[in-house]
Amino acid sequence: MPRKTVRFDNARGESLAGLLDTPERSTIAYALFAHCFTCSKNLRGANHLSKALTDAGIAVLRFDFAGLGESEGEFAETSFSSNVDDLIAACRFLERDYAAPKILVGHSLGGTAILQAASEIPSAVAVASIGSPADPAHVAHLFEGSRDELADRGEAVVQLGGRPFRIKQEFLDDLERHPMPESVASLRKALLIMHAPLDDVVEIDNASTLFLNAKHPKSFVSLDKADHLLSREEDSRYAGRVLAAWASRYLPDEDLGHEVHGDADEVVARTEAGGFRTAMSVAGHAMLADEPLSYGGTNTGPTPYDYLSAALASCTSMTLRMYAEHKGLDFESATVRVRHDKMHAEDCADCETETGKVDEFRRTVSIEGGLSDAEASRMLEIADRCPVHKTLHAEVKVRTEPG
Repeated sequence: MPRKTVRFDNARGESLAGLLDTPERSTIAYALFAHCFTCSKNLRGANHLSKALTDAGIAVLRFDFAGLGESEGEFAETSFSSNVDDLIAACRFLERDYAAPKILVGHSLGGTAILQAASEIPSAVAVASIGSPADPAHVAHLFEGSRDELADRGEAVVQLGGRPFRIKQEFLDDLERHPMPESVASLRKALLIMHAPLDDVVEIDNASTLFLNAKHPKSFVSLDKADHLLSREEDSRYAGRVLAAWASRYLPDEDLGHEVHGDADEVVARTEAGGFRTAMSVAGHAMLADEPLSYGGTNTGPTPYDYLSAALASCTSMTLRMYAEHKGLDFESATVRVRHDKMHAEDCADCETETGKVDEFRRTVSIEGGLSDAEASRMLEIADRCPVHKTLHAEVKVRTEPG
């Protein structure tokens, strides 16, 4: 899966480090992933889960909360509330530079934070928690040995996952301020709760509490023998595949390009401010066009030149089928591959243009069937007779007028 390193600021002006994983082909939706307490975006289970989502066409942003991983900030100055604020900042970053997230996913305390933040993310239609506490205060037991020091000094250094972290009493106080039952009950979004019955870090009873407080549509999926961190690849990939299938039910039609309408004899395209994503009606068929991430797009559809290449490829294969039928040839199929590029005019021996760049379409034709060498050679000549091929070589006028 293509991966891009990104950075964005949270509400306190701290730069947060993230990874944006995108599908190999078009993107149907964006998801935001929140990692577990004191974990990072690089958690192995998160990587495998993200891969499963991108395989289903869902781009995933995961990032380090302030004070963790490669993000700026001091962990001691963070809280559950600041984590929620960081999630909202991540959503605004996606909305500004790519597309607002439709799916929210959180693991462990990250899932609890996602549930708390979801009401402030109107674009989200599907929310999923994985091994998440039903109450943020669930993590308070990790500091039991430091309660007296926290009370006396207001802060303490504690060991979490084998690493030292400095925390303040304000962190514990903040955990008590979030009424999760009310937040879950008023979610008003599709909810998926995933939990392993043998999770010995966050007990399965937490999933039961979340499920009972949630309103429909709500779903529960058992992760069977998975551990809390989904450290086994088969468990994290399974969670990602199930999540993708579940979320697909709640993605609105607009993600499929049903945003403009036109007559059967015209093509209509509309691009809105904020990106290159373009909704199209092509002879009544809904389609999307976009640019790849490397050009500042969101890769939700083919580029305009991809569509031009597609026109040449499809026209060529149709023309070959028609010719073979007309001549009664032993024809089974024609597969046409087209690649578009631009080359310097001085590098083109057979071009009339002498300066600048020349558009070049490289076409490969494969024909299946019982054709003789002479028939196969003739078919390659016929490929040049396809109407789109002729249009590309002929004089073309594009006349523009106000709508």
